[in-house]
Amino acid sequence: MQEQNGSRRVMDGVREAHDGMNSRPRRRFRKRAESPLSPDALAREIEAGSRQHLSKAITLIESADPDHQRNGQELLNRLLPKTGNSIRIGITGVPGAGKSTFIETFGTMLTERGHRVAVLAIDPSSTVTGGSILGDKTRMEQLARNPRAFIRPSPTAGTLGGVHKKTRETMLLCEAAGYDVILVETVGVGQSETIVRGMVDLYLLLVLTGAGDELQGMKKGIMELADAIVVHKADGPNEKLAKKTVSEYKQMLKFLQPATPGWVTSAISASSVTGNGIEDIWNLVQRFKETGTASGSFEERRRSQTKDWFHAMIQDELFRRFYAEDRRKSQVKSLEAAILNDELTVSQAIRDLFD
Repeated sequence: MQEQNGSRRVMDGVREAHDGMNSRPRRRFRKRAESPLSPDALAREIEAGSRQHLSKAITLIESADPDHQRNGQELLNRLLPKTGNSIRIGITGVPGAGKSTFIETFGTMLTERGHRVAVLAIDPSSTVTGGSILGDKTRMEQLARNPRAFIRPSPTAGTLGGVHKKTRETMLLCEAAGYDVILVETVGVGQSETIVRGMVDLYLLLVLTGAGDELQGMKKGIMELADAIVVHKADGPNEKLAKKTVSEYKQMLKFLQPATPGWVTSAISASSVTGNGIEDIWNLVQRFKETGTASGSFEERRRSQTKDWFHAMIQDELFRRFYAEDRRKSQVKSLEAAILNDELTVSQAIRDLFD
């Protein structure tokens, strides 16, 4: 009995001590904010191939903060001599064509051959957060874990004009980080295809079997943008039909003007499941670059694209500055009302606005 009472007193003492410890005010440790790297330090990390710092740099240039924008441009100027040493490939196709599956298979094959692959996806932006809503890393899990690959959604922020600046500058950062193959994926056939065509070297159009049905939902202009048409998902029961579809596309392409001078647009079948045709596509890409380099069209296209980018950015900046003043917005609204009430012609309203 005495032993039990003694044990109880010992336990009560431990409990009191424990309660006393808990009654003390807890110290709160705040995580120290990480100081941002200078553009020079960030550039060194990117040149060393750090994917973490490459992500930080892309976030920097996508930021709307004026200080971030200044640092981002300083960083780009620092890295500019390291850019341009890649093949830039645009990949488009109707929804369901298997673009993400193709990119994962194609990108994995390239990394196994020693290449470093960057995947940039032109994503529509969420109207709530402003960020990408497709989540490409969840659609390319294997490639996302590959240390020789880098995947980055490029939100349009609600406007296709954002593609001009963000995606192009992201490509430059990726090239400076040592990625020699840049894959730019679009969400589907639409206006973004024309913009992406103006920032890549070679454009792949992914289609499905059954060319006749496919063309009903595809504009002729989209086909004219392509340097190669890939009849995808050519496996299983589709394999035989895919060969027939390739022949049909080859016949159609004879009536279209080639997208690149000196290059004959071709059609090829491929399967991301079996891997058939994937290596042939890479061989086609290499022939494209060799042919364009020999003729000078490869470099000429890049120079032309840079010039077009410059003029597109002038328009974007003029538009931004025009609407930057609150007074301007109210003036436009007032003139708009006068036009709708038939009190003023559109031409007269424009003169009044700019006068």
